Amino acid sequence: MGKTKGMEPLARNIAGEIVMSDKPGEVMRKWREIFGIRQREIATSLNISPSVISDYEGGRRKSPGVEFVRRFVKALLSENFGYSSELIEKFSEMEKGEGAILSIREFLSPINCIDFINTIHGKVIAGNNLRDIELWGYTVIDSIRAILEMSQNEFVKLYGLTPDRALIFTKVHLGRSPMIAIKVTKPRPRLIALHGLHPNKVDKLAVKIAKSEKIPLVVSRLRTEEELIENLNRLR
Repeated sequence: MGKTKGMEPLARNIAGEIVMSDKPGEVMRKWREIFGIRQREIATSLNISPSVISDYEGGRRKSPGVEFVRRFVKALLSENFGYSSELIEKFSEMEKGEGAILSIREFLSPINCIDFINTIHGKVIAGNNLRDIELWGYTVIDSIRAILEMSQNEFVKLYGLTPDRALIFTKVHLGRSPMIAIKVTKPRPRLIALHGLHPNKVDKLAVKIAKSEKIPLVVSRLRTEEELIENLNRLR
């Protein structure tokens, strides 16, 4: 019963993302791979040729209709594939949302760290070899609410589907509190960005933690949270 309840909002989210996307095939591939299902397996479940799934995912077929999407999502979440109840639960928690999380997103393909930093008008405070870092998502966090409301165990919700992401903390005064919170929790993000302070005002301890933990630290110079999220939404 719990699994069914958890799957209902997830199924709606997946279907909605596919239908509304400009590249529905890429979204189908993303979710299929998240659940670790092969093209042939999902095709067998749908009683179609694997080439049909391949054509959709490769953009060689027109957008799937609503009925096909419904069947695809139902097959994706079928117990026949032994989906992870922990993964379903994680998505359910993300659906409910946390007040501290202002925006959370997974990328269909990785974004280079330098491109990401440029998008948020970032100034690098600490970090080397940034061109070698690929990001698969980001989370924008209200730092005050995160510190006040989220327990250490709840911090894992900030990581979405993967820690290979940027965590962006807003309403930052010095940057010390977010960095201390990151230091004492796992997993670790690939990049941390601070918003709401001048680059010269970043606390020395925050910089020291970033260097010791080998996590690049950036300050976004965008004026408002709205600008920040709007710029991030343009990433493809």
